[in-house]
Amino acid sequence: MLKAGMTKTEIEQFLKGKGDFVQIDHLGRFLKEPIALDTKKFVFLKLAALYEKVRMLNDSAKMYDNAAGISIAFVEKIKHYMKETELYARLGAFDRVEQAIKKAMAQANSREREEMKVSVKIFYKEQAKICEAEVRRNQATRFYEKILEMRISEQERREIKEKLLELYKKLGKLHEYQILEKSLNN
Repeated sequence: MLKAGMTKTEIEQFLKGKGDFVQIDHLGRFLKEPIALDTKKFVFLKLAALYEKVRMLNDSAKMYDNAAGISIAFVEKIKHYMKETELYARLGAFDRVEQAIKKAMAQANSREREEMKVSVKIFYKEQAKICEAEVRRNQATRFYEKILEMRISEQERREIKEKLLELYKKLGKLHEYQILEKSLNN
């Protein structure tokens, strides 16, 4: 059993050889113990990795949020908030993506903010391509539409609109198709 005062190495040793869900259970109960902040952050990150491994992305994102909340260094906070952002993007939870990115941007300087915006655009593009490959066209359109709301170059905007045209046609969304086609021709 995990007990307060254990070191990270002792925790790792205890969890070694146990299944993912058993590890999740032990770590979840361990969080209820009065433990040091650095150990708590370690447990949050360990849980986040385990949740991601078993495709429980919402729980993983929450653990990254918790880890960021108790991190001291701005770089660490930003890293954990961006991972939270990525996981919510993978889920298609756009409202939560916005919340997570706002938390990350609050910790960043102007250069880092621009990098974050680019990262989010990349997350969205990657997810849209994955959705297309898995023939989840409706979900792919949501990602592309979100990209169009962002500040992107005219060439990127044109490429995204062309992808959307193709998807709208395949989905039978004729009204959206016609509107987008007119905007592309103008």
